[in-house]
Amino acid sequence: MADRIKLLPDVVANQIAAGEVVNRPSSVVKEMMENAIDAGARTVTVNAREGGRDLIQIVDDGCGMSPIDARMAFDRHATSKISSIDDIYALHTFGFRGEALASIAAVAQVELRTRQAGDEIGTLALVNGGKFQRQEPVMCPVGSQFFVRNLFYNVPARRRFLDKSTALSRQIKAEFQRVALCNPDVSFELYDNDAPVYRLQPATLANRIVDVVGRHIKQNLLEVSADTSIVRIEGFVGRPAAAKKSNAEQYFFVNGRYFNDPSLRKAVLKAYDKLIPDTCYPSYFLYFTIAPDRIDVNVHPQKTEVKFDDKDAVWEILHAAVRNTLGKTGAVPMMDFTTEGRIDIPVAQRGAVYDEPAAMSNEAYNPFAEGYVAADAEDLPVEEFPGEDYVESALREELQPYTPTGRSGCGSIGAARISARLPLNGASDVSGDAAYEEFASAAGGGEYPGRDSALDDFPSSLGGADGDPDASRQSVLEYVDAGEAVQQRLIEDAAAEFRSVMVAAPGYAVALYGGRLVVADLRRAQERLLFESYCRMLSDGSAASQQLLFPERLILSHDEDELLGQYADDFAAVGFDLVRLGDGAVDVKGTPADMPLETIDELIYDLLQTFARESAADVRRSRIAAELARSGARPMSHCTSQEEAANLLERLCSAENRCYAPSGKPILAEITPDELRAKLC
Repeated sequence: MADRIKLLPDVVANQIAAGEVVNRPSSVVKEMMENAIDAGARTVTVNAREGGRDLIQIVDDGCGMSPIDARMAFDRHATSKISSIDDIYALHTFGFRGEALASIAAVAQVELRTRQAGDEIGTLALVNGGKFQRQEPVMCPVGSQFFVRNLFYNVPARRRFLDKSTALSRQIKAEFQRVALCNPDVSFELYDNDAPVYRLQPATLANRIVDVVGRHIKQNLLEVSADTSIVRIEGFVGRPAAAKKSNAEQYFFVNGRYFNDPSLRKAVLKAYDKLIPDTCYPSYFLYFTIAPDRIDVNVHPQKTEVKFDDKDAVWEILHAAVRNTLGKTGAVPMMDFTTEGRIDIPVAQRGAVYDEPAAMSNEAYNPFAEGYVAADAEDLPVEEFPGEDYVESALREELQPYTPTGRSGCGSIGAARISARLPLNGASDVSGDAAYEEFASAAGGGEYPGRDSALDDFPSSLGGADGDPDASRQSVLEYVDAGEAVQQRLIEDAAAEFRSVMVAAPGYAVALYGGRLVVADLRRAQERLLFESYCRMLSDGSAASQQLLFPERLILSHDEDELLGQYADDFAAVGFDLVRLGDGAVDVKGTPADMPLETIDELIYDLLQTFARESAADVRRSRIAAELARSGARPMSHCTSQEEAANLLERLCSAENRCYAPSGKPILAEITPDELRAKLC
């Protein structure tokens, strides 16, 4: 049989590897920026056109490359970062596999211009689809310039299913932010379609966070610091009051490398337990410093997963550090933060000998031995048994003679004891009868009526006097097949109207609806009407706006400011008059009509989060209308008149859905006759 196994060509192998290393334009930006940092660059510039589809340009002023290095850099597994397997466990650089440039060049047209500081002339290298084209001398500054054009041009399926340019630009921006946050001493610039987005100068860590995220976070940063023999944790967390409904401002870095770890994220969230709602997320920027040989970054090609040798200890230290910071600000009271006298737990070392404490046991301990007395029992006071006379007197107080109409003077405890002795089945119980007669005679007389008369007051279904005597032996429970669960909903009747409306409680009204008695939640009814009204406004652009006497200024993050500019038409369609002043500042000059002013800032932030999550226009507009309805619905206090409630329910009859609010919660609840009978029984 002929041999069938053969080696793949290098070009095919590189394209296969590119599927893991480079899956979108943001991956190219990440790998190139990390290479620039490893090369010692102090200034890094990134420019992307059409979300990186057409061009990704990375310019740095690092050490540059020689002509031979410029040629070998595009070969797979060619790297200057490591030379042996031991170097993987002592990494001080971002890259080490030597796959990034080879993978990028396999699916794009790459041009490299580079020059070392000691060379008079630089080198130009061109690679097209993984095939080296040519190399020639060229004039260029010290450092490296990469031009990645037509990404995935030779993989049409991958290029066809790339996200929209706006989504690709957001992904590039996110990768840029991660690299910029862990290198505050480096200058960074980001351009989108040749328009500047970021121009970051070297700064302190706190100032770099403010420059990247936005000025709104400046007053909400709380410093975190914990230094142990296992790990050192530094950085900042956000105040509980500044928690948001998105987790966009959450960053972990270890040894200058961004990573993602759901377990450590839970450690931070647990520190905020009971301080923020379950639907909100705190901001945090936490930097771990740990010995390189105690972590493994060689887990995933994109290097965003890290394995810790002391994961549980790191978890506890992180949780305690964040909780400590929150406690110092008064968010978590009654905590001890003194460090004097604390014991530092060392890291377990291989080959070290640790002495275990000797186990101690009491060999004489045997509580079942005759005459055994516990060592600490000698000091206990000895109490004598009060005797039978005391028990009988207690029974006389609780147990009174039985009368046909009941036990007069029988306390709850005595009744419980008697009922405990009465068997609930129809079988005779001689021992029970005798016991009762004995206690009754001791209590001063009384006649035991027998088992039949004891069941006179029981309903017939439980085997009473009117029912089958043998029925009491049978179970009164019936097993009913529940079937498939069905959501309860009032029958839709277009001709049904609300009659006899009456305000029953603050925010609730009782009325007759199509012959049925219903209770209506007035606030949810108002939300439904506002929701449908805002949906019509978003469709035809007929929103009414009320101008504010004094504009209200908001400070947004860079991402929120960008979303506001991108969806300015949707804001205007519902009645907002917003003026962007630059650097995240926005003046609110007009709001939708009848919108409470105290909820405007929260409403705008919630709408921006909706824009960030939803891309489909119809779904996005439905979410916008729901947020506006939730903010615009006024609380229905006790002063709501019967006329106002009747008018609101009358308008609800014209709604498309009169049973449920935009949130899915019911507006109407029917009270059936069976429920009324159960209440009155």
